[in-house]
Amino acid sequence: MCEIALRLLQDKVQGTSIPFGTKISNYADECRKLITSSSSKGSESERVVIPRALVFLYTMRNKRGIGHVGGDVDANAIDVATMARTADWIICELIRINHGLPLEEAQDIVDGLSIRQLPSVWEIAGKKRVMKNGLKAKDQALLLLYSDPGSSVLIEDLCEWIEYSNPTIFRMLINEMHKQRLLEFDKESESIVLSPKGVDYVEGNLI
Repeated sequence: MCEIALRLLQDKVQGTSIPFGTKISNYADECRKLITSSSSKGSESERVVIPRALVFLYTMRNKRGIGHVGGDVDANAIDVATMARTADWIICELIRINHGLPLEEAQDIVDGLSIRQLPSVWEIAGKKRVMKNGLKAKDQALLLLYSDPGSSVLIEDLCEWIEYSNPTIFRMLINEMHKQRLLEFDKESESIVLSPKGVDYVEGNLI
């Protein structure tokens, strides 16, 4: 991704880029050329900010290898999270600039490019099932919503996927989670969307 993004920026800012199939001998130097370029082509973000982010991401991947041996603290998880968010921002910024979209809309597009594949969620014949045993209905609902971020699910479908026996009680459970801001429940459309707070809950407690 870093190498493709660099070539895109080179083409926009410098009017030429390193051909595909040709090795980039010094990635940091190539990014530095963009940062120090006198060209007025492209946006400031493409000339200065994105190249710096790319150098950071490329360095993390190649120099640290996302692994730490013999350290007192296991930083692998925070490394991966930082790299993923940086890559996510770079893609969003490129989409925003090149398509003239607000950052929020660019993020929606990026979120829609992939569906999280979870071993604890199984999709079959249009239905989803939680494969992890022992979870309460609340946790099952949040985990199912998390499996497809940004998408809305009808409360009727969610109740069926969990196989909750009492739809009225299930609605009360959803309303309570709505009050806690774990999800957004639109009573008019009967649809549910997981909130950022709900994402944090799932990632902190269920994954």
